[in-house]
Amino acid sequence: MTHLSQRLQLYLQLTRLNRPIGVYLLLWQTLWGLWFAAAGTPGLHNLVVFILGVIFMRSAGCVMNDYADRHLDRHVKRTRDRPLTTGRVGTREALGLAAVLVMISFGLVLTTNLATIVWSFGAVGLAALYPFMKRYTHLPQLFLGLAFSWAIPMAWAAEGLTPNPVAWVLFLSAVCWIMAYDTLYAMVDRDDDLKIGIKSTAILFGDADRLAVGVLQGLFLLGMILAGNMTDSGWAYYIGLLCAGGLFGYQHRLIRRRERMPCFRAFLNNHWVGLCVFTGTVVDKSLLPLLSGIQALGH
Repeated sequence: MTHLSQRLQLYLQLTRLNRPIGVYLLLWQTLWGLWFAAAGTPGLHNLVVFILGVIFMRSAGCVMNDYADRHLDRHVKRTRDRPLTTGRVGTREALGLAAVLVMISFGLVLTTNLATIVWSFGAVGLAALYPFMKRYTHLPQLFLGLAFSWAIPMAWAAEGLTPNPVAWVLFLSAVCWIMAYDTLYAMVDRDDDLKIGIKSTAILFGDADRLAVGVLQGLFLLGMILAGNMTDSGWAYYIGLLCAGGLFGYQHRLIRRRERMPCFRAFLNNHWVGLCVFTGTVVDKSLLPLLSGIQALGH
């Protein structure tokens, strides 16, 4: 293997592009935001900008997270082989890579409008703040939720709109969902985190962790139902939410013994939750109106 290919492999590990679950999880609520903001017809330009922005900003966030945790990751079973903590990638090199990824993301935002550009500074600020929260608060999952969900008001801005109550209901619902699935993720590392002093909601909730996850998932579903009612959503949207609720039930079956790998599988399963909600949203707000329009033309 050449030196260049070796560096590329390390960069893939550092940005987690070799494990795209984080891209998916950030992407789903971003797409919900676009579809709700545009009433089912988001512009192609905005769609491309936000999808690419998700990929680049999530990658930058992973690099910044590994930089912040470079002295801690070696003590955690799941993270001890990451490139920064093993020294295979230097700190300056990693910071340079993160800067390039953020600059690319900002370049994408510059092709939208002034309001979206202004909102984007909040996204960068939250992305930079999140990796350090596990040292000072048991709620780093909340900050991750805020960082990931920031794309929702940005979607409204990109569509030329001021974020309205629907946007904020979606925003808060997404925060609850993210807190729930990232608590599942934190349950995987809880034993290691307790040893080295890292804080998380999994530690904060203790024996009430499964109950807390269930409450957060319930709040997410209630919020999404409210957003659906506020926008006169139809049956397809609610079927998507019903499927999401069924997947939550499956996740609770997985985590009933709080074992490491089943908790991790429950975390990964949230990709399908996001897909179910997105599919229901697209069918309800895009496909069914299109079919109705075609039928009307036929008459």
